[in-house]
Amino acid sequence: MEKNGKRVLVAMSGGVDSSVAAWLLKEQGYECIGVTMKLFGSEAVGLDKGHPCCTLDDVVDAKEVARRMGIPHYVFNFSEDFEEKVIRRFIDAYERGETPNPCIDCNRFLKFDRLHRRAQELGCGYVATGHYARILAEGADSFRLAKAADLSRDQSYVLYPIPRGQLAHTLFPLGGMSKGAVREIAEREGFVNARKHDSQDICFVPDGDYLAFMERHTGKTYPAGDIVDMDGKVVGRHRGAAGLTIGQRRGVGVSSSGRIYVCGKCMADNTVTVGPEEALYSTGCIAADWNWLIPVPDAPFAALAKTRYRQTEQPAAIIPEGDRVRLSFARPQRAVTPGQAAVAYDENGVVLGGGAIIEVIK
Repeated sequence: MEKNGKRVLVAMSGGVDSSVAAWLLKEQGYECIGVTMKLFGSEAVGLDKGHPCCTLDDVVDAKEVARRMGIPHYVFNFSEDFEEKVIRRFIDAYERGETPNPCIDCNRFLKFDRLHRRAQELGCGYVATGHYARILAEGADSFRLAKAADLSRDQSYVLYPIPRGQLAHTLFPLGGMSKGAVREIAEREGFVNARKHDSQDICFVPDGDYLAFMERHTGKTYPAGDIVDMDGKVVGRHRGAAGLTIGQRRGVGVSSSGRIYVCGKCMADNTVTVGPEEALYSTGCIAADWNWLIPVPDAPFAALAKTRYRQTEQPAAIIPEGDRVRLSFARPQRAVTPGQAAVAYDENGVVLGGGAIIEVIK
């Protein structure tokens, strides 16, 4: 089907953000098609705690909002892709001792791959979501991903995998808005989800117990092992190294007169190393599978970078090394963790690129 420049496929999760995104686009004259992605069945996760997304209730809410706006709504079953590209990768990463961000994989493989392909099949010129980020047009053929106007809601960090060529076909209607303004619109329009809680933690682990989810999902039992100090002395026992992450302090299971943190993991030996906060700092890292959102640079350059979602960007040298990038921090950074993303920005909040951290440089 031929593309329609005013037709947009709107990813509607059932939450207030994506609902208002669809309303804004309709008000702007777009022909909207609402879609909700079915990503997993209720049997796959524990849904009795937290505020998970992607449940049957969310589908019902999305359909009700679409009906109220007078736009069509469909449900796409992407559960097999989600299992392979998100859940399986999440488990594999934890088993390697990494700390992944599955929202990044969901954006990469589902929202900005499968959903874009489905949009093309339906003749849509755009895919829109309720993310808080902006796309800036710099001429007819040049687009940039940038931070949201409301920095407290900014989600550009998890959007770095968007292929550069898709920026021209992606819409983020909430990029210039605050959460309060979004809820005001939803209440004024009578949306059923106007006061709905935001989803918490990882959608398929709503109770936050990653280790229990992995054991339930894989049928495996992750064995307990030794916790050692910086000198290799055994100081305690963990119930599964995969369930701990670099920088963690609470729930480690070691008594100490001072604060101690998870500083390292050796999955081969099934040991977790703990130490003082100063042991968490690193001078740099290497990120692989890097996605450039600017023309690929041929020399190192100075930029700002963050290695965790809630971190404030820090000055760093960005050093391209083939399909990898080395980041050298101007000041040592705390708890840089394999599996998390390193994302580079310019001084105006434009995303330059990002990749998954595979090595930490002390």
